[in-house]
Amino acid sequence: MFDTMTVTKAAGALIGALLFLLLVNWGASALYHVGSAGHGEGEEHAQAYTIPVPETEEGGEGGEEEIDFAALMEAADPAAGEKGFGKCKACHAVDGSDGVGPHLNGVVGRDVASVSGFAYSSGMTDHAAEAPQWTPEALQEFLTNPKGVVSGTKMSFAGLKKPEDRADLIAYLQSVE
Repeated sequence: MFDTMTVTKAAGALIGALLFLLLVNWGASALYHVGSAGHGEGEEHAQAYTIPVPETEEGGEGGEEEIDFAALMEAADPAAGEKGFGKCKACHAVDGSDGVGPHLNGVVGRDVASVSGFAYSSGMTDHAAEAPQWTPEALQEFLTNPKGVVSGTKMSFAGLKKPEDRADLIAYLQSVE
């Protein structure tokens, strides 16, 4: 059943397969080498490409450009703000009833954390000492990044990034006294 020719063929096939795998591994590692090839320790590798980034005057950090908020409020569109209020409807209402958040009708000009019967977070009640009223400017700042302006607030909204959207929303809130 097993003669020397059969054993020789089986051994040749096994050794040939191992030799093939060794050569493929060697070729692949030569093509797709990761790490330093020919570079000493601590030497910098040449980059394939670079992306030029202009530096700002504040030491390399990108600052937010100044906004003429008064001009934005003059050009604000309450109808667009009503559409933007759709993001707020999950927690706030404008009909005088409180939900997860306090009602927002009459919020412009109202004292901070002043809706009676609503359980404000300690962060919001502490913020009332810093900024006692919800002026359009205070709302503009707050709506940019609620958690950044009032640390400890329960409001989980990330904020509105576009100043035009914030101005439209504030104009809408001014119209729903």
